[in-house]
Amino acid sequence: MIPQSQVSCQTDSSDRGTWQSQLISAIRDPEVLCQRLRLNTSDLSLSAQAHKDFPLLVPIAFAELMETGNPDDPLLLQVLNRSEEDTNPPGYSDDPLQEQGFNPLPGLVHKYPGRVLLIVTGKCAINCRYCFRRSFAYGDNNPGRQDWQAAISYIRERSNITEVIYSGGDPLSAPDKHLAWLTEQLEEIPHLKRLRIHTRLPVVIPDRINDDFLSWVTKSRLRTQVVLHINHPNEIGEELIKAVKKLINAGIQPLNQSVLLRGINDSVETLQALQEAGFDAGIMPYYLFCLDRVRGASHFEVPLNKAHKIWTELQQRLPGYLVPRLALEEPGENSKTLL
Repeated sequence: MIPQSQVSCQTDSSDRGTWQSQLISAIRDPEVLCQRLRLNTSDLSLSAQAHKDFPLLVPIAFAELMETGNPDDPLLLQVLNRSEEDTNPPGYSDDPLQEQGFNPLPGLVHKYPGRVLLIVTGKCAINCRYCFRRSFAYGDNNPGRQDWQAAISYIRERSNITEVIYSGGDPLSAPDKHLAWLTEQLEEIPHLKRLRIHTRLPVVIPDRINDDFLSWVTKSRLRTQVVLHINHPNEIGEELIKAVKKLINAGIQPLNQSVLLRGINDSVETLQALQEAGFDAGIMPYYLFCLDRVRGASHFEVPLNKAHKIWTELQQRLPGYLVPRLALEEPGENSKTLL
């Protein structure tokens, strides 16, 4: 799915070093990213304030999937700090899902009765401009090992909780040693059955799916599910396909959830290509989310009537098992709202 004009820009993954070194060497300067793509920043209407509020962060492996010379590249538009972010219409906020009201302990969010979400880390490998947690209070949700015991006790005391979700930030930004330790603590809680890992990191740094990760995740007694975050078929490069194959060979079926984004994937043709490319790689569709109304992301919103029309056409074009559920997350509800 990679445009032909990008192919010459590809770097062998072995030349990039470990996933940790790739994270350290990620592009943090809009000027550097634009120079790499042979774009003139003066033509792109960038916002210095948006970059200050939510700094650009793009791993080189993901930048290599972008089309050189194309200011409207759908991957570039997801990460570039544009002047549209300075527009904040009514209804947009720093906490669109009102998660602060469901954050009883540092590192723990409990919105739905049978499952809890653990903020494993506040770090990400990429700063997506539409992220609903771009202003989340990560400083108040960064427990050390001793503080994690409070969250673990919270789960142990509630037998109706059967699933834990690793989130963040991006949970796979955390070291495998820490993830393995935390998982071992959870395994001792008898009523826990499942562990779900929501991550975009393998999409932007495919080398993250390595032997260290597979070692601890496959040893767990908890049934483990990995949910990827892919919005456009061009994100499914050869390196991601190899990473997905490793997951499947380890007995883990990857799912994908996407966000419907104006100007990026808001067409039935793009979404059809995404589902088919994902399935060819071994990834099954999960959710297609309407935008969470976070401050700075209004230019990405797709009206609900258009979203439903696109989804209906997608349903007509694809077999049922390739159609993601169109959903909206609403504050205070006990589940996602299916549209």
